[in-house]
Amino acid sequence: MREILHLQVGQCGNQIGCNFWEVISEEHGISQNGEYEGDSELQLERINVYFNESSESRFVPRAVLVDLEPGTMDTIRSGKLGKLFNPNSFTFGENGAGNNWAKGYYTEGAELVDETMDVIRKEAEGCDCMQGFQIVHSLGGGTGSGMGTLLITKIREEYPDRMMCPYSIIPSPKVSNTVLEPYNATLSIHQLLDNSDEVMCIDNEALMNICFNTLKLKDPKFKDLNRLVSSVMSGITASLRFPGQLNSDLRKLAVNLVPFPRLHFFLIGYAPLTSINSTGYNSLSVSEITNQMFDPRNMMAACDPRHGKYLTASAIYRGRIAEKEVGDEIVKIQSKKSDNFIEWIPNNIKHTICDIPPKGEKISGTFLGNNTCIQEMFKRIGTNFSLMFKRKAFVHWYIDEGMDELEFTEAESNMNDIINEYQTYQEASLEDIFDQYYDDEEDQEYGNEEEEEEEYEEEEEGEYEDEYERESGEEELSDDDEEYEEENIN
Repeated sequence: MREILHLQVGQCGNQIGCNFWEVISEEHGISQNGEYEGDSELQLERINVYFNESSESRFVPRAVLVDLEPGTMDTIRSGKLGKLFNPNSFTFGENGAGNNWAKGYYTEGAELVDETMDVIRKEAEGCDCMQGFQIVHSLGGGTGSGMGTLLITKIREEYPDRMMCPYSIIPSPKVSNTVLEPYNATLSIHQLLDNSDEVMCIDNEALMNICFNTLKLKDPKFKDLNRLVSSVMSGITASLRFPGQLNSDLRKLAVNLVPFPRLHFFLIGYAPLTSINSTGYNSLSVSEITNQMFDPRNMMAACDPRHGKYLTASAIYRGRIAEKEVGDEIVKIQSKKSDNFIEWIPNNIKHTICDIPPKGEKISGTFLGNNTCIQEMFKRIGTNFSLMFKRKAFVHWYIDEGMDELEFTEAESNMNDIINEYQTYQEASLEDIFDQYYDDEEDQEYGNEEEEEEEYEEEEEGEYEDEYERESGEEELSDDDEEYEEENIN
């Protein structure tokens, strides 16, 4: 069984995480006390992907809940899912990170990380064949960004061959809760570039727009936003948990969606998204679901896919759907939006079909896109970072925790590099790729010719040296012979 270990770090991560466990529990028929109340054998067939079964036939989430202050954990314990989690899975500190990345990474987080890693090891050792880790955290605060990336780094060191899939809440362009968001986000992205495999980019502004414009909610709350993210998280792992015609998993997604190692930041979306009043008036078809998935208004990050190009994309369908129908729709969407796709990666949409729909739906779709427009997010964060770092504003708070000022410069440089990489591949045409390919081949042939010439010259030099030694040897022998003859004569 390919299990997944779930981590939720910080206040934001724990709120989304708890909502995620509500969605998963509903799909598998698990009550708030961990008891099975479902009506299908399929719900229990692969329940071990996310749940451990206890000796009392209770199902316990394979989750580790982390925060640097006890308040969040107390809220979860007193909530409706408090009895679902294992009490040993809660790890928390006493002081908090105070919206400071360095506190979460170097001081407060470093003190708690060993205890957290012990819990993670125990959960990982109980797995038969662990697929990887999924971590939910925010990049704007202190605990989710600082300790979240510290945990990712530690896990990468101990489990280098397992998939690392963070769901990262990126600071929004218009909704800013913290002054230090640009610093925390830049330092976090610097770590995520090297230590993660697939980063799902989400921000609150895009989620709010979906709630206002698409779902027509007058007063959306964080629970409504978290429900959207939970639906995507559920859809991505649906093929691991239920049977289907075309299966997928975290590793297959990474192999098909990441053309270059550093370009692993994804846009995510979900369909169907309709207002409550118009639910009974819309026909849910594969065509409608596909169009909604590729609609820029359904993206959960404040980036417009029309400003960039898709390197790769994945469409995960759930429900009783014919594979031919899905294939036809994928071909249609690629031909209709051909300008939005990179031409030097043909057939760059992976599609997956899971037979079991989510609870309350007949058909649904989950979208992941590797689009070059994600550089808008990096540019936005980088601009705000530069404005503050130019004057060294707030830097002393980080240096007091043991950070070096060079780390800021390295993080900024790394972010600029990733922006340039995305821009390069966005502008690259098919001719450029072929020219580069032929140039590389010519360079290789030219290099081989040079090597052959050098070898030929070395061989000639060797032959000349051998001849010279033979001639000199003959002369020496002839001199010896003369001396020998003279001695004999005397």
